Amino acid sequence: MELVGSDSDLLGEALRRIQREVDVAFDAFLPMPADTRAPLVEAMRYAAIGGGKRVRPLLVAATAELYGVDRDAAVRAGCAVEAIHAYSLIHDDLPCMDDDDLRHGKPTVHKQFDEATAVLAGDCLHALAFEILADAATSGDPFVRAELIQTLATASGKDGMAGGQMMDIVAEMEDYDLHTVTRLQQLKTGALLAASVEMGAILGHVAPEGRGHLRNYARDIGLAFQIADDLLDHEGDEEKAGKALRKDEGQGKQTFVSLMGAEKAREQARALVDQAIGHLAQHGKEARLLAALARFIVERDR
Repeated sequence: MELVGSDSDLLGEALRRIQREVDVAFDAFLPMPADTRAPLVEAMRYAAIGGGKRVRPLLVAATAELYGVDRDAAVRAGCAVEAIHAYSLIHDDLPCMDDDDLRHGKPTVHKQFDEATAVLAGDCLHALAFEILADAATSGDPFVRAELIQTLATASGKDGMAGGQMMDIVAEMEDYDLHTVTRLQQLKTGALLAASVEMGAILGHVAPEGRGHLRNYARDIGLAFQIADDLLDHEGDEEKAGKALRKDEGQGKQTFVSLMGAEKAREQARALVDQAIGHLAQHGKEARLLAALARFIVERDR
């Protein structure tokens, strides 16, 4: 299961490249205005530039590469997903939600600025995602742009990330079983990861019926990602993670670790990754990066 040799080098370079590309793109998307909107845009830039692993944009780009998609188009679509992810973290950190002080090793947006600015920055990053996808620079095909927008909107709303977030809030008052926790995480965490893979295929003009193996890959890595997150929350290093840990246990929430135990959860995550990689078999060596990314998901320490 471990990343070794050339696979580790391949993934390391791919992560560094997408991190640079996403930061450059957001710098261009978010020029500072010469009026009193400046604090808002500064907060958006603070949240979007220079932080995070950029797993979602890399999933878009690596999937798109399988189908010969223009790199700039893939990066733009990846930035749209990352804008949604960044907005969700801003709102998730607010006092009315998880009330966190630290994100990516620096003060959360509402701590660095203020709560009202944080809310507006999240709102505007949400809007920016769809501005990017609606722009002809992302795709000259209006049908592709429409499908990208629909895919990301569905993954972001009540049938995706926000719906999972609501289930997570209610989890403090409910005793969830493993089936319900799995459904929660498929929405809260898995939906955006799945959308990232789907959007790469959409850019490649892959018909919906030809994406089944990619959907299966995305489903498995989504669950593996959340199990790895639960393990990090249970036993990780806060300094490495750059955020507060062990909050779920303190709030009495059911997680994969609390329901399965740490060792069984770890085994399940590894099995899911092996299964995810199996879904890529038809692409052969061209899918090495997606396979390496799947392994990284369960081996990361932040």
